[in-house]
Amino acid sequence: MQDRPEDVPAQPQAQTSPPPGSTAPPAPANQSQAHHQPSALPRPEPAPGNPYPGPAPANSYGLPPVYPPAQQYSYGQPPGFPPPPGGKGTAGRAVLWAAVGAVVASALWAGGVFLLRPLGDDPDLAGYRAKANLCSAVDYTALRTEYTEQDSAPTHNALKHKAIDESYCSISLKKSSSSSYSDAYLSVQVDLHKETDPSAEFTAVWSEYNQRYDDYEVEKVSGFGDEAYLVTEDTTSGSGTSGSRAVILAVRDGWMTYQMSWSVYTSSYETTTPPEVGDVSRWVKTDTRSTLENLRSD
Repeated sequence: MQDRPEDVPAQPQAQTSPPPGSTAPPAPANQSQAHHQPSALPRPEPAPGNPYPGPAPANSYGLPPVYPPAQQYSYGQPPGFPPPPGGKGTAGRAVLWAAVGAVVASALWAGGVFLLRPLGDDPDLAGYRAKANLCSAVDYTALRTEYTEQDSAPTHNALKHKAIDESYCSISLKKSSSSSYSDAYLSVQVDLHKETDPSAEFTAVWSEYNQRYDDYEVEKVSGFGDEAYLVTEDTTSGSGTSGSRAVILAVRDGWMTYQMSWSVYTSSYETTTPPEVGDVSRWVKTDTRSTLENLRSD
């Protein structure tokens, strides 16, 4: 016979019913002695809503067998929430919890979309219009102090879109009709931003224009819309026979952006040097004011 470990109690012998016709043994005289008699351990009843009974009595040579965990609630519960009590109405409450969760999730989703959606501000175009032929609205009277010959066939193009309207004009500048080639170049561009406010990008591009090109200088100027920058370049040598000069005036008025640009290569001038950057800057400012007026008057 295999020895029983000392730390495992003896298994109580199951009592059997007396055979028919026999007399049952008398009850103990002293009730306290009955309490000291070993008896079979009661088997626990299943918990409400749990189809599995509690653990069985320990066997003689090991720990009680492991029973599977209680059945999970059919609709699931978030961690930390106690399972709902069993009985009548459990399924109905589960459906109610699921419906409430769906409503809360939908509300949070809708709220997130609302918070992330653009505000949809109306574009502030300040009364400007983008023309199909911008050259018809460009006034360069001041520049013609130097460039008396008018360009009879300037180049222009335009773009219209729900997000932006854009107009562009390029004009060849000549000192006289005898000039074989253009002595300088003038370009004008107008953008009407209809869906996004261009102010932040405009400031970044033009206030830091000299980061891209070491030869350019930037000056913030007043008297033109909400914000304006004068950008100049002069790489000519002392004799003025090599290098280039340029003047750009960039203006933002509301959601309208505008640039008038003049540029020249000194090799284009056959006998004289090009005008000074300071003179051209004054001419560009004057012609910008009149051109912007033309773009608002129609």
